[in-house]
Amino acid sequence: MNAAGAVPGIAVEPKSGRYESLERSVVAGGGRLVPIEEADALVWADPAVPHELPAMLARGPAVRWVALPFAGIEPYVAFLDHDRIWTCARAVYARPVAEHVLAMGLAGMRGLLTYTRASTWSAPEGRNLLDGRVVIFGAGGITTELLALLRPFGVHTTVIRRQADEPMAGADRTVALAERCSVLGDADLVVLALALTPETRGVIGREELAAMASHTWLINVARGGHVDDEALVEAVDAGRIAGACLDVTEPEPLPDGHPLWSQPRILVTPHVGNTPEMGVPLLAAHIERNVAAFVADRPLEGVIDVDAGY
Repeated sequence: MNAAGAVPGIAVEPKSGRYESLERSVVAGGGRLVPIEEADALVWADPAVPHELPAMLARGPAVRWVALPFAGIEPYVAFLDHDRIWTCARAVYARPVAEHVLAMGLAGMRGLLTYTRASTWSAPEGRNLLDGRVVIFGAGGITTELLALLRPFGVHTTVIRRQADEPMAGADRTVALAERCSVLGDADLVVLALALTPETRGVIGREELAAMASHTWLINVARGGHVDDEALVEAVDAGRIAGACLDVTEPEPLPDGHPLWSQPRILVTPHVGNTPEMGVPLLAAHIERNVAAFVADRPLEGVIDVDAGY
C-alpha cells in the first residue's frame, strides 16, 4: 500500500510485446492498472525497445519500482539509479536454461555433433558425464538449477564467482574469478552462466582455453561477449579443446558466414535456452508475485544491485 493506504498504481508499458499478459498479472497480483503519469511502479513490457525507457520514466515521476523483463539487463544499465527499486527476471528463466545446458553438454560429450553430420557408419566417440567434473561460471539461478540437474550424475562441481568467500550451496567447491585458470584443467564441461559486466567481458580467452583439457566442452548460455570467438575457433580447430555449444553470440543474430557456423565441433543455437513460449508464462507468474509483494510492502524478487550492474 502507499502512504495513504491506497492500492499502488502500476503501469505496463509500452503497449507492445507482452503487455496484455503482464497487465493480467498486475491485476492478479492485486495491483491497480493506471497510466504512467499516475503510476507508483512500471512493468516494462517490451525488451526490444530499451531506449524508450528514460522518456517513459520522465512521464512517471512517482515511479518507485521498475520491473525489467529479462535476466540480462545490459541494455538498461545506463538507466539504473538509486532513486527507484529495479528488478529483473534473473531467476525466472533458470530452469529451462539449465535444461538446455544439460542437453548441450550431453550432446557434445556423447559425440552427437559428429553423428548428426555423418552419412556413413563411423568410429565411436564420447565420454560419460557420470562421475565427471563440471566447472560453472556464475552463482545465480541458472547455476542453482543446473547443480540440481547434475546431482544424479554424481559429478564433482566447481562454481566460479567474483569472490570465493561465500560458498555456493550445492557445489563441491567455490573459487574466485581471478583463480579461474587453476580449475579448468580437468573439467569435462565448462559452463558460462554469469552476468556480463566489464569484469567478465572476454572472461574466456586464449589463456583460459589453453588451461582446458583436450576433452573439455565449453557451454555458453550467458552472453556472447564472455568469449573471444577467434580464440575459441582456433582452439577447437587445433584440437586443444573438444568443442563448444553456444546459445548466445556476439552479435545476435550471428551473421551468415561467421566462422562459428562452419566449425563442425561448435554447435550454435539461436538463443533458445528459453523461448517466448517457455518464458511468457514464467515471466507473468514472476510479475504477479512481485506485484503482490509490492502491494503488501514485502521484499521483491530479483532486485538489481545498481552499483554492480546486475
